[in-house]
Amino acid sequence: MSTTYLKSESQTLWARNARNKAVEDASTPQDLRRGSQVIVIHPGSSAILIGRASDVSPTSVPNVVARKCKPPVPEFVRIEGISRPRGQTADTEDKAYKDPFDDKIAAITVSLRDRMRFYKLRVTPNATSIASSFNAQFKPEIISDYNDPFRVEWTENVSDEDVYFGEKALSMADAQNAGYSLRCPIYAGNFNTRDYPSIQVIMSDLELILRTTLKEKFQMNHSDYKDYSVILVVPDNYDRVYVRELVNLLVITMGFKQICAQQESLAATYGAGISNACVVNIGATTTSVACVDEGLVLADTRMSLSFGGNDITEFLYVLLKRINFPYRDLDLNRAYDWKTMEDLKKRLCTLTEADVALNLYDFVVRRPDRSAEKYGLRAYDEIILAPMCLFEPRMIEFDKKRLGLRYPSSAHVTEEIIDHQTDRVVSSAAKNTHPAHELEPQTNAMVISTQHLMPAALPPDESLSKSQVAGTASLPGTNTPAEQSDSQAMIVDEPDPVPSVPADGVDLIDIEDESKLPTPSNQTPNAGANSAGPNQSPASPPNEPSIDITFEASKLPLDVAIFNSARAAGGDDKIRKYLQAVLVIGGAAHTPGMRHALESRLQAIATPLVPNMEKVQIIPPPKEVDPAILAWKGAAVLGKMEGVSDLWVTQSDWDILGMRALKERCFYL
Repeated sequence: MSTTYLKSESQTLWARNARNKAVEDASTPQDLRRGSQVIVIHPGSSAILIGRASDVSPTSVPNVVARKCKPPVPEFVRIEGISRPRGQTADTEDKAYKDPFDDKIAAITVSLRDRMRFYKLRVTPNATSIASSFNAQFKPEIISDYNDPFRVEWTENVSDEDVYFGEKALSMADAQNAGYSLRCPIYAGNFNTRDYPSIQVIMSDLELILRTTLKEKFQMNHSDYKDYSVILVVPDNYDRVYVRELVNLLVITMGFKQICAQQESLAATYGAGISNACVVNIGATTTSVACVDEGLVLADTRMSLSFGGNDITEFLYVLLKRINFPYRDLDLNRAYDWKTMEDLKKRLCTLTEADVALNLYDFVVRRPDRSAEKYGLRAYDEIILAPMCLFEPRMIEFDKKRLGLRYPSSAHVTEEIIDHQTDRVVSSAAKNTHPAHELEPQTNAMVISTQHLMPAALPPDESLSKSQVAGTASLPGTNTPAEQSDSQAMIVDEPDPVPSVPADGVDLIDIEDESKLPTPSNQTPNAGANSAGPNQSPASPPNEPSIDITFEASKLPLDVAIFNSARAAGGDDKIRKYLQAVLVIGGAAHTPGMRHALESRLQAIATPLVPNMEKVQIIPPPKEVDPAILAWKGAAVLGKMEGVSDLWVTQSDWDILGMRALKERCFYL
């Protein structure tokens, strides 16, 4: 006996849900503005952007929570992501000792001088000493409260509530002495497992921020959530645990009607009104690069760099401190001092070489229980060296950035989503310390960027000669992945002049540890640290990487990462296509001169390597659209389109299928 059960498309779960949804839509009033019933949420490390799809701009809520806790109250400490001068110690009293910090600063300065010389710009002699002398003698001017139009209302009466978030948390006069612990739920596009003991506590803080913001800013109560849909913007290099927990929070815990998850790069192309682009998102803690082709993020082109706008702020502080920064009590661990440096970064920093001059600036410091103080500051090339860390990341301490971070555990959850064999290329060290489901995916762009760090299959002399021949006889994008040699990852360093560096081996990706140098295939990366003996770990297979590809690729300069991302898309035609449509978004995109700085550096890399390479073009965002909210704006555009009806995942879909529902609807899992 035959049956017609589940034999046609109209009998599937998606078709039945679509019919039910059509009945519900017919019964709801249609006089509402398009997108007014859709909430767009874009979580970030520094702020969460929330708003209706029909709104012109979102509400930005600082992503920080202050909770009352029992003593001892942990102190809020920012991880130092920028190298600091070591100073004179007992170990460095030798006259022959040279601080590595000075060598790194000198290398970046030489790179700047080369660019200024190319543009025929004059260098002011003794500018550093002149600025230092002026700053050391400057005395601040006191501004009375009634003369300060931007006076801050500090959160002082903190005994009434157990928790604060957003601006109220940042405006606390002294959170630690008041018994409050200050924490940020999200860090570097994932949950902040460094400061939180569990994911449940993180989700509790995120729920508090979302519920309170929706109630205070949008007058939405819990009973109204069932009438609203949500578009969630997730990172390009998303973590499945991160996506699953956020979707579960919004759909199950908070009870929204349905949800659609979109990647940042794809949402940014919607906001810019283009279908093909290489999207560069410079966030607060990370920078992501990905190529979008006709409404789809090319998975193999994704790259995640471990630096962002916060590193520019911190580097600016380190540079200004070298020239006797007049506000000497500044501490970046205090929220109001960090805000002062953020304001200075927005006003001072530039990437235009013609703006480098010995200028006078002023800034105002506002502290609790004190009158505002107005300072004067003279600076020279510090204003351009700070944002240059995006292209010269040798100043960044990448190892410190991942201290204390743990992979979110999900051993008890099965997603029934099959990975491709090439989705996760991991080192043997990572396999020994983390389960496979906890490891970050690595892309072809990351593998290309770290080819020169892979173990050499040939003797050193023979490998060197062949790589030199390959570097002169082949072009990127013309070889298959198996034929790409070490020189293809290294050759991108040639167009920009790099000064001579000390013997510790500082190069464009800041590899200073001998343990990170290429090792023979029969050795593990930490073989030098373990004594030879019967307990020595077995040798890695010849085709297995002996390095952490994701971590090493995160050290690349921004211009090199963009080129490698475009190269991972395919041949020379793809490289030309994406380098002529580079879209820069994020807060750091406001930096004056960013467009020319990227175009000139990418042009220097691509012209000698890509045949018939035309002019590299940076696409400006639409008029009157802030690049920092362009991804949110694109998701809002999607929320107002009729085609989004095919992308919704309802509560019943999520309850039955889980992450498989997102895979069916969003195509990228």
